[in-house]
Amino acid sequence: MARILTGIQSTGTPHLGNILGAIKPAIDLANDPLNDSFLFIADMHSLTQIKDGERLRNNTYAVAATWMACGLDTSRSVFYRQSDVPEVTELAWYLQCLFPYSRMTLAHSFKDKSERLEDVNAGLFSYPMLMAADILLYNAEKVPVGKDQMQHLEMTRDVASRFNHKFGETLVLPEVLTSELTMYVPGTDGGKMSKSQDNTINIFDDAATLKKVINKQLVTDATPLEDPKDPDSAVVYKLYKLVASESDAQEMAAALRAGGYGWGHAKKALVEALVDGFASERTRYNELISNREEIDVALAQGAERARAVASEVLSRVRGKIGY
Repeated sequence: MARILTGIQSTGTPHLGNILGAIKPAIDLANDPLNDSFLFIADMHSLTQIKDGERLRNNTYAVAATWMACGLDTSRSVFYRQSDVPEVTELAWYLQCLFPYSRMTLAHSFKDKSERLEDVNAGLFSYPMLMAADILLYNAEKVPVGKDQMQHLEMTRDVASRFNHKFGETLVLPEVLTSELTMYVPGTDGGKMSKSQDNTINIFDDAATLKKVINKQLVTDATPLEDPKDPDSAVVYKLYKLVASESDAQEMAAALRAGGYGWGHAKKALVEALVDGFASERTRYNELISNREEIDVALAQGAERARAVASEVLSRVRGKIGY
């Protein structure tokens, strides 16, 4: 059995790209009886960006509700809130004391903002070591990562190797879990869907809101209704193909190529696919947000299970370094 770990920051309600690209695949892995999954909400990482307590708290509930609404069985997986396991910050400190400053300056999370140091807090600078602690604290063997997080996993392996070399075999070196089928989800502007680009689609919005977002924000070209269109270059089709059935996607592609089928028709079909395709998730999400006690219970139970593992690993680390 492989222990798999992954987390998502609580920077807002997960959008369609988060759900299709990270949450749904992680739930599929968690449902595999050959896997032992640890899934967490990285609310401490979010503090590098968000300095509003109520907003951070609401974001955390939104992320938890999304996982649960999308089918996560919290009794099978260890599902927890990062801040409920304080052992992670202690391990992060030990790791920071073993990792070179010069390597930390090369981290993308810092380097991308290093030209404006007034915008960089110490938490952002040390972000990779907290992420390493997230992984190493639970003996994680496989970590699903996208290309943007690959460097951080390399740092995790590096600092674990340094620790093991200095103090003896103590920490498990995690392996990257990648897939050739990793889903790229385009945003409404055609670029990768991202909160920072303000091009996201929230599947939990009602039908009217989704229609407004798709009609006003989703980019299309000026090809006349009667002319043939290339579906493979159209954002609306790329999104539709991800959320509709294969037969419906083929039907739209054929209609676009034939002509007489406009972008308005395609957008209408996309809205319907989003509304109907995520109806059960939307209902469940709203139930959970309206009844946060259910979320609290699930996270508390998960934190208890997570701390049982974390305390054992941390005790092992403390003994090796002299505490």
